[in-house]
Amino acid sequence: MKRQRMLATIRKQGEKPWDVIIIGGGATGLGTALDAASRGYRTLLLEQSDFSKGTSSRSTKLVHGGVRYLAQGDISLVLEALRERGLLRHNAPHLVKNQSFIIPNYDWWDGPFYTLGMKVYDMMAGKLGLGPSQSLSSEEVLEAIPNLKTEGLCGGVIYYDGQFDDSRLAVNIAQTCAEHGGVLVNYMGVTGLVKNGDGLVSGVRAIDYESGEEYLLAAKNVVNATGVFVDEIMQMDDPGAAALVRPSQGVHVILEKDFLDGESAIMIPKTSDGRVLFAVPWHDRVVVGTTDTPLDECSLEPRALEEEIEFILSTAGKYLTREPQRRDILSIFAGLRPLAAAKEDAGGGATKEISRSHHLQVSLSGLVTITGGKWTTYRKMAQDTVDKVAMVAGLAEQPCRTEDMPIHGWLSGVDYDDPLYYYGSDADGMRDLVSADPELGKPLHSHLPYTPVEIIWAVRYEMARTVEDILARRQRALFLDARAAVEMAPRVAEILALELGYDKEWQASQVEQFTGLARGYYLEG
Repeated sequence: MKRQRMLATIRKQGEKPWDVIIIGGGATGLGTALDAASRGYRTLLLEQSDFSKGTSSRSTKLVHGGVRYLAQGDISLVLEALRERGLLRHNAPHLVKNQSFIIPNYDWWDGPFYTLGMKVYDMMAGKLGLGPSQSLSSEEVLEAIPNLKTEGLCGGVIYYDGQFDDSRLAVNIAQTCAEHGGVLVNYMGVTGLVKNGDGLVSGVRAIDYESGEEYLLAAKNVVNATGVFVDEIMQMDDPGAAALVRPSQGVHVILEKDFLDGESAIMIPKTSDGRVLFAVPWHDRVVVGTTDTPLDECSLEPRALEEEIEFILSTAGKYLTREPQRRDILSIFAGLRPLAAAKEDAGGGATKEISRSHHLQVSLSGLVTITGGKWTTYRKMAQDTVDKVAMVAGLAEQPCRTEDMPIHGWLSGVDYDDPLYYYGSDADGMRDLVSADPELGKPLHSHLPYTPVEIIWAVRYEMARTVEDILARRQRALFLDARAAVEMAPRVAEILALELGYDKEWQASQVEQFTGLARGYYLEG
């Protein structure tokens, strides 16, 4: 997957219309591009920044049915998500794995209540379940998570859900799309929609942010899959269009793994803001979150609010014997959920109550917009979107092919102790490079496992273009230890420059940009 090759294909296409142009390179846009390309439709995806730059790299790292949605009575969403969880576990085993979760009970009546609820969850998952839930004694809970507070602990419930690496999955979906003939370009912004004499959308105007080259691209249909930015595209289509998205910010903090001191995750079903709080092992760290804060403005780099950080630390401290402090935070990241709010919710109401179901809309111009949803259901969202595109554009009807489609990197018998396990079948190629040059296999930083070979691989095969692309999304250094990521930046810039043919001035600029960005991921002092 090489950017220059993608641009050459676009130029070769010329004025001939694409079957579909997809705006947005997050989970929804990438999934839609894969679905469309695999059906044989001529598919182009344009992303203004890097793939999964926004919300899709900032999740709680869970592939789940949604225990909270079950409590809210959103049965159809839970059923859909549980089925998709099972398919994703099957299609991307190098990135999606089983994770045990424990709900500690500090009130004796919670035990039977949650045990029954999780049995219903198991039943709904059916053959695609990841393991049976069961009640635990207080001794069994402490054996699994030794540093839970013991006072008042009555026992617990263990259940199983999926855990994954979001931005790695995004990259692999992009690669799979390319392998099916799809064309995808990052750092290509859409600046306007093109309409024909009948007022129907017939293409887009776009600009390559790297070269400044502008493009006029024709399409039989255009999909707006821009997440929290869907309303910006809607305004291009119709300046008077009502807002479709109610953005909600979710914040997570990263702590050292020994705050859990076990392999199981914790799920706290009741917090002071009415949300569920998770503490989940991830890449030898612990992800703790999340919050639900309504926002009025969207940003590619949202920042955690002080009250969100304090809420996470104080809530986690109620359950952990080692209460996390501000000085313990290795990284903080915030993401914006593109919630598809109903019209009556557009100006108020608690965002935690807004459905996580996805919503499809076709404008009078033929623009297809997909909003809402969550990572777990990205494939089904994409299927529904492409079905709609085919109908609106009058494309030859083709069945969806993604249910049983292996995602790039698919590997049976994944060894999760292998430091390169999340590369799946690509890991052997990386090991070949290290065999030829052992220096490529030496860690870039003492606190993180990442090596130079991953940078080279990301440039050559994963369309990485910047230091941020590497340290935030191809590797996860920025999300795991922000200060360490800053210390790695000069070496990453040096290797990138060698691969991409840039000079020392470019290196210095990249380090400066990344250092400024990373300051938002850790607390000063």
